Amino acid sequence: MKNTTLPGVVLLILGAVFLIYHGFYYTKTEKVLEIGPAKIEAQTRHDIPVPPILGWIVVAGGAALLVNGLRQRA
Repeated sequence: MKNTTLPGVVLLILGAVFLIYHGFYYTKTEKVLEIGPAKIEAQTRHDIPVPPILGWIVVAGGAALLVNGLRQRA
């Protein structure tokens, strides 16, 4: 359990990103129509929301790991 400092920092950064952006999205290209060499494609955007409480939980977990790692070093 001595190596908890680095995961704590990573979780703090990840939690801060969740709190700033509130989610992410990706774009998917789908084939709509294909006739011979001609084809029509459509792009759809899919949103994946991240609730702010999840960001706070990740920040709290990262802070706990960071404090635990710093206490074990001393």
